[in-house]
Parts: sequence; C-alpha cells; structure tokens
Amino acid sequence: MGPTVAAIDCGTNSTRLLIARGDGSTVDRRMRITRLGEGVDRTGSLSPQAMERTRLVLEEYRAAMNTHGVSRVRAIATSAVRDAGNAAGWLAAAAGVIGSEPQVLSGDEEGRLSYRGATSELAAGVDSWVVVDVGGGSTELVTSGAGGIEAVSLDVGCVRVTERWLLSDPPAPAELAAARQSVADLVRRAAGQHATFLAAGAERLVGLAGTVSALAVLKLGLESYDRTAVHRARLGRADVSRLLDALIRVPVSERRRWRGMERDRADVLAGGALVLDTVMEVLGFAELMVSESDILDGIVAELLEVGIEP
Repeated sequence: MGPTVAAIDCGTNSTRLLIARGDGSTVDRRMRITRLGEGVDRTGSLSPQAMERTRLVLEEYRAAMNTHGVSRVRAIATSAVRDAGNAAGWLAAAAGVIGSEPQVLSGDEEGRLSYRGATSELAAGVDSWVVVDVGGGSTELVTSGAGGIEAVSLDVGCVRVTERWLLSDPPAPAELAAARQSVADLVRRAAGQHATFLAAGAERLVGLAGTVSALAVLKLGLESYDRTAVHRARLGRADVSRLLDALIRVPVSERRRWRGMERDRADVLAGGALVLDTVMEVLGFAELMVSESDILDGIVAELLEVGIEP
C-alpha cells in the first residue's frame, strides 16, 4: 500500500486537509473556513485573530494525521501568506504544529498543482482543459499548451473582491460595476498573453474551490454539501449569473438562511460568484464542470511519486 500521506492547503478563506493511502485512496478530507486572509488586502498583514483561528484548525488536522499514521505531509500556503508582510512568524508557528513549514507557493505553482489534481481523473480524449480555481485572495487560470502547463494568477478572489469593492450590504450597483470591470480587465489581459485560455483553444472549462462548490450546492437545491453530488456537476453561465443576481439583492443575514448555504461563506460568496461569472463571460464559456479534486489531490499525487520529497 505504501505510506499514508497528507496534504494541507492554508488558503485565504479556508484551511483544508486530505489524507490518502499509498494507493491514492482517500482516508480523510476536511475543510474549515478560517479566513486567514481577513484584512490582508487592506493592511498587508495577517491578523492575530486569523492566525489563531488557523492554528487551532491545524492542531485538529495534526491530531487526525496522528490517528491515521501519516508518515509524510506537505503543507502549502497561498495568496494571503504571499501578500502578508508578517508571514514568517505564522509560518514558524504552523511548522510547530504540523511538523513542517508550509511552502508558500507562487501563483504559477498553485495553478500547476490545481490543474494536475483537477484533470487527473477526467475523461480522456480532450486535448485541452481550462481550469479556473476561484480562491479567497487569488484566482488561477490554468491550461495545457504546446509548451506544457500555462498558468496565470489573478489578484482577485472571493475575499479580496468583497473587502476591496463590495463594501455595502447588499452591495451597491457602483461597487459591483467597479469590481466586475477590474476582474474583466485582469482576465482579458491573461487571455491576451495566453491564447489557449480562450474557448476556441480549449474544449472544456473546469471549476474548482469553495465558491464553485457552494454555487453548485445552491443550483442543485441540496440541504448541505454533498461531495458525490457536487463532483462533476454542471454549472451553466446562466446558473452563475442567476445565483449572483440573487446573492447581491439581499443582505448577508438573509443569505445565511438559504437552503444549502454555508454560513461562514455567505458574506464572500457574491464576490466569488462575480469573479466566476466574469471569467466565463470574458473567455466565452457557457458551462463548466465542477471538480472536487483540486490542489490537495495534486499534492498527494506528487507525495506518492517515487523520489518526490515533501
């Protein structure tokens, strides 16, 4: 069977764990919203409260790894930690809990691992996928081209968009317009630099991360998150636009009462939906496939490869 390994993703909005056996089968998969990147866009620093929330979740994950006999772990940190001037102290504290310091990934490396995790089990015969990974602080667009994996990281995500532009509750039309314009400009620039991001150069769009999963839960009318139902579900751009319109019409307190809504995501889901809707509009995709296999699966795959060290 080989070693039992673990991957941890310390993201801007959530902290996630995947424990897998040596054959790649899942032992445990967890997600906690810790909002590590709260306020980073404004202050340039991780707040003490956010660091403590995340540390407590890492302690929970360390206990789970001990229970399952994990022998190798790789932890990563993304947008919030990339941008924070005080990240070194948090990284050291995290290492004290989980046994190794989280690796701060570049946007390109984040995109590469997300692409590997998302596409590893998808149907053969598709020459080119575009993967959109809507995170808390950044959004990665990734595809495969003649030169290998092409990735670009955009400094927009559900938390960053909400904190920078969507300041009213519910957001004002002018705030939404400014956010959409900024996101659209970034996506157009990326498409200009990487022609394979355009729909004409790729056969399918795959969506990852909490925003995409949460929108799928709402579209499917689920009572709560169900990985089996969400994985490989289809989200049309019409679905995303409809859900975005519904989200921006009501205050956060009302969103939290919606069937299937994850309470701690309700305040930033409109920002994430706006990013996804704009990406689909600019790149010309009418539909995406939801993948619940993501960067954690990509990390696990590398951990299980011979000669790859954590």
